[in-house]
Amino acid sequence: MRKSIGLKRRNRPSQSVKTTLPPGSPVFIGEKRVEKIRIDIIDYNENSIKECRDADLKECERLAKGQTVTWINVIGIHDPGIIEGIGSIFNLHPLTIEDIVNTNQRPKMEEFPDYLFIVLKMSTYNDETNNLEMEHVSLILGDNFVISFQEEEGDVFEPVRQRLRSSKGRIRKLKSDYLAYALMDAVVDHYFVAVERMGDWIEEVDDRIVAEPKQEDIQEIHRLKKNILILRKAVWPLREEIGSLEKSASHLIHPETRLFLRDLYDHTIQVIDITETFRDLVGGMHDTYLSGISNRMNEIMKVLTIFSTIFIPLTFIAGVYGTNFDNIPELHFKYGYFAMLGLMLIVALLMLRFFKRRGWI
Repeated sequence: MRKSIGLKRRNRPSQSVKTTLPPGSPVFIGEKRVEKIRIDIIDYNENSIKECRDADLKECERLAKGQTVTWINVIGIHDPGIIEGIGSIFNLHPLTIEDIVNTNQRPKMEEFPDYLFIVLKMSTYNDETNNLEMEHVSLILGDNFVISFQEEEGDVFEPVRQRLRSSKGRIRKLKSDYLAYALMDAVVDHYFVAVERMGDWIEEVDDRIVAEPKQEDIQEIHRLKKNILILRKAVWPLREEIGSLEKSASHLIHPETRLFLRDLYDHTIQVIDITETFRDLVGGMHDTYLSGISNRMNEIMKVLTIFSTIFIPLTFIAGVYGTNFDNIPELHFKYGYFAMLGLMLIVALLMLRFFKRRGWI
């Protein structure tokens, strides 16, 4: 499973282990998701497609040097040695390899002479735990190849694979830059799925808080805040990243792909707008929760105050007739006890009527 935002931090290598190492040192930062790194390859052109599962580095090098478009998908990034091996084949900069194995790296786009380096955060929403889960994804865009690195098997790229296999649309007709766009588009489209589920969750919690706030609701609000914070950290840099990719002067981005990148930029802005709306809603939910608890406490205090106020004159009457004096006129009256109870009842009813007329109850 991917990283669950609502779970406690596990024991895993952190950024601090790199403090004594020189720049460009590939150190895996994150949680090991798979036992063995696997490389899957899809090699295609307009007329044919070839898939290779669990390929080796020699096969990657051979296919990438051909005239077809090659998508190399690397599942697992916990072994820097294998990542460095891929880097040596495709002449990746040491800083690129360092960022590939660092799952804490923020989304960004960097231009190099022979390739573009793209970092994304792939999101999924876990319906069982009501948590947003993120996975670190890196893309290398070259002349006729795209290399994708992900932490574990299972992703949002399956629709892209199906389009390649069925040759639907223009994906098999265009170059590797369109493939990179299609992968990024799949990631951004899945943000909409995640925010839709989060919207349902926010609406459910909000309705519950308005109807009857409970102590455990504050924990739900804090979980929502954490999820929205993680989503913001993933989406906000993506706007700058896609904008830079669209405006890039790199020869790897063709004019026909720039139009699609512009549309992807618009989708990213929509996700950001929804995220900011959710942030405001959850902030308001916290105030609503506190107001609900305060109103509930006020209602309780009002009831207790009414009872206390009613019993003040009754206590006075009982205190007067409870004094130890013999010469109390009503003390030896045959029906004195019942008269006192009747007086207390009349006083209580008159006070209730007075409270009701004043609108206090």
